[in-house]
Amino acid sequence: MQYFVVMIDYGRRGREAIVDPEITRREVVSRIASGEYQNISFIHEVADRSVEDVTEEILTEAAVPEIATSGTELQAASFDHVRDLRKHEPA
Repeated sequence: MQYFVVMIDYGRRGREAIVDPEITRREVVSRIASGEYQNISFIHEVADRSVEDVTEEILTEAAVPEIATSGTELQAASFDHVRDLRKHEPA
């Protein structure tokens, strides 16, 4: 049997361990990426009689990559914005 323990820290209100043998690794990653699981203290994978801390691995999988915007794109967006403002000026 394999399952995941996700410990969520609510600060002063305490902590909650979410343990559901039917939730797969993919589902845990999905819930983190969607924002359903936040303020995670740790994630443990329990398989047979061993426990492994997989917090970093799963958080890395769930991370949404940030797409950097180049200077050229920022300049073009600025020009577009100025042009749009001019469209709405009184004639």
